[in-house]
Amino acid sequence: MATVELRFSPLPEHVRTARLVAAAVARRAGVDEAVLDEVRLAVGEACTRAVGLHQSSGTTEPVRVALIEEEKQFSIEVGDAAPRATTVAAHSEVPGARGPDDDLEAEGEDEMGLAVISGLVDDVQVTADEHGGLLRMTWPTAPATLT
Repeated sequence: MATVELRFSPLPEHVRTARLVAAAVARRAGVDEAVLDEVRLAVGEACTRAVGLHQSSGTTEPVRVALIEEEKQFSIEVGDAAPRATTVAAHSEVPGARGPDDDLEAEGEDEMGLAVISGLVDDVQVTADEHGGLLRMTWPTAPATLT
């Protein structure tokens, strides 16, 4: 199992780099050429979502991307370090804390990003807890051919 890992500051300008690297590694792993645009778009959405979660929570830790080549599949994991709190005080003095209206807006953007990703990728898994989240996307790979 081969893995390529990326970490980048939660800034939108780094999302393009993650997309390009993901497409190159997916191609090398044997993902069908016809699907590479979907891989690029899905990674872009997932990384943009992670950057947004980091920025809205005030988290400065890097966004993590793992590109995992397995025997018959290729997976991409995008991890964020944005805590998912069950409740947030409306008038919190904590920098980066959000009030109820901000939570609704951020939640709507998060759901929209997940909807786009789900439309592009058949196999998507999302997990989150108080330490952050992980979005895993998987595509089948073609068997290697000898030439």
